Amino acid sequence: MLTSTKSLITYDKKNLDDKTLLSLYKNMLKPRMIEEKMLILLRQGKISKWFSGIGQEAISVGVTMAMKTEEYMLPMHRNLGVFTTRNIPLYRLFSQWQGKANGFTKGRDRSFHFGTQEFNIVGMISHLGPQLGVADGIALASLLKNKDCVTAVFTGEGGTSEGDFHEALNVASVWQLPVLFCVENNGYGLSTPTNEQYRCKDIADRGKGYGMESFVLDGNNIIEVYTKMEKLAASIRKRPRPILVEFKTFRMRGHEEASGTKYVPKSLMDEWAKKDPVDNFRTYLLAQRILTEKQDETLKETITSEINEHLKKAFDEEPIVPNIETELDDIYKTFDYKETKPSSKTEELRLIDAISLGLKQSMEKHDDLVIMGQDIAEYGGVFKITEGFVKQFGKARVRNTPICESAIVETAMGLSITGMKAVMEMQFADFATSGFNPIVNYLAKSHYRWNQQADVVVRMPCGGGVAAGPFHSQTNEAWFTKTPGLKVIYPAFPFDAKGLLATAIEDPNPVLFFEHKALYRSVRQDVPVDYYTLPFGKASVLKEGKDVTVITYGAGVHWALEILDSNSDINADLIDLRSLQPLDTDAIFASVKKTGKAIVLQEDSLFGGIASDISSLIMENCFEQLDAPVKRVASMDTPIPFINQLEEQYMAKGRFEVALKELLAY
Repeated sequence: MLTSTKSLITYDKKNLDDKTLLSLYKNMLKPRMIEEKMLILLRQGKISKWFSGIGQEAISVGVTMAMKTEEYMLPMHRNLGVFTTRNIPLYRLFSQWQGKANGFTKGRDRSFHFGTQEFNIVGMISHLGPQLGVADGIALASLLKNKDCVTAVFTGEGGTSEGDFHEALNVASVWQLPVLFCVENNGYGLSTPTNEQYRCKDIADRGKGYGMESFVLDGNNIIEVYTKMEKLAASIRKRPRPILVEFKTFRMRGHEEASGTKYVPKSLMDEWAKKDPVDNFRTYLLAQRILTEKQDETLKETITSEINEHLKKAFDEEPIVPNIETELDDIYKTFDYKETKPSSKTEELRLIDAISLGLKQSMEKHDDLVIMGQDIAEYGGVFKITEGFVKQFGKARVRNTPICESAIVETAMGLSITGMKAVMEMQFADFATSGFNPIVNYLAKSHYRWNQQADVVVRMPCGGGVAAGPFHSQTNEAWFTKTPGLKVIYPAFPFDAKGLLATAIEDPNPVLFFEHKALYRSVRQDVPVDYYTLPFGKASVLKEGKDVTVITYGAGVHWALEILDSNSDINADLIDLRSLQPLDTDAIFASVKKTGKAIVLQEDSLFGGIASDISSLIMENCFEQLDAPVKRVASMDTPIPFINQLEEQYMAKGRFEVALKELLAY
């Protein structure tokens, strides 16, 4: 502790009164004392891991006190001061760190990997970048709802190297979103110093490239942080726009406690120890007679008592008892499906028309629904599904996006956090690789982790047969059907597509909605003109027979129909799955037990596809009724080639008839 009467940090209290100054000190002291206690508990084995923010308290506290309580904050794992300044009861934090039920994740995630709507905090995931785009979505909702709110999101200097950082800043700048991007530059990304992470002088310099204001602040000076952030927040509320702020500070302990700090030169540690934000501010307050030694001791005693009281409550809490049903039930938010029956009035529509009409009617039904995607506004999307939407719904709800799939998935998640709905058009399903992380790690896991719904539909134009080559032709549903927390829908007909899309948008869970490009304009059907819904997890039995069960979806349905229609002697059940997750296993098992033979047809390549799981399910549940091994038919285990003759060779369609007849002859 510094004992001199002179602070090593220069403070200018400006027009701040003593009450505010003492509040700043108290709010920094509290997380510091909690951390010191946690380090003891870590050594005692009473918590499993700790990411220390000692030495960085001024940033967390200063930013949080500059924000209104109704404004969202997205902190990191060194921002304990955000949580304590928002007055989260300490026992809940302690329960979280011990994996108890009174925490925020029911023991399913650790430390600061959680969010809480009660306190308007959205926590991080280990992939640091996605929360930046999520902040964009929350800020967009503020704009759309005319709420004049700011969203503050934190990252470290290491996180600014991630693509998500650049995508999020670009989207925020293009859309002029009210976001405070807060970068805690603490010198090291684990053991990698800043001179090995970036070449610009200051990270704040990057703001210029995105056309936004940026500032560099002394992250250890609580008055500078608080007053500047309060001024910036007030300005953003009045004139919405993003601002990038870099806080210069230092990480006084390891990335996490186990990693230590041996890689840091001792002279550097000593230099920054003298700039401790808590000790320096205490020295300043004592010198200015704003704080007395007795007041300081009383404050510490009060905080110590609070810590001990709440620790006892957390320690006394019973450990979580594993329950399989509870775990499975929490993967998805409960969705009380209510059928809206189709009207008798119909018109003949192509698949693409049915999707467009269904999306339009959902926009009319849900005033809070926003659709986003590349070229979807005036241009109407590359497939023209949203043509005319801007004229009816306006550019606020029909939003062209930069080419940044990851940030737009994250923005959709941010809209959901504020209670809105979002549909994102992934221009081609292949491009989901650029947004893969937030889909499988953020959307899919949020409800299970901290009870936060991800009310997002990602539309996925997919499939071959259109000579589009290896980057525009994949049908990659298997990447997502194996990810708990996602729902995957794959219609083959206009009627199904329209009703299932309406359900997908009503469902508060994340849905990957696959639309086969080759079917867009080649399949027609009489479709009800009014709004209607269809249930997930219910297959459609298109043909009934007794000799074999054909199970397929998407373009495979039409391939199977073609073969069965040209082989009238084959007596088959034909099941169009429509929904891949949830999967209608009842329909599959009932049919296979009746016919004794099953063949699963998919357009995707064979190994690791959904046909493999369906085959395994049949073998495990219908083995005694089988008269032959389950057969899988799929495309070649190669990328999808471009030229027609190679694509035809690749496709499963050309192998299905032979395989079906081989199975029947078994």
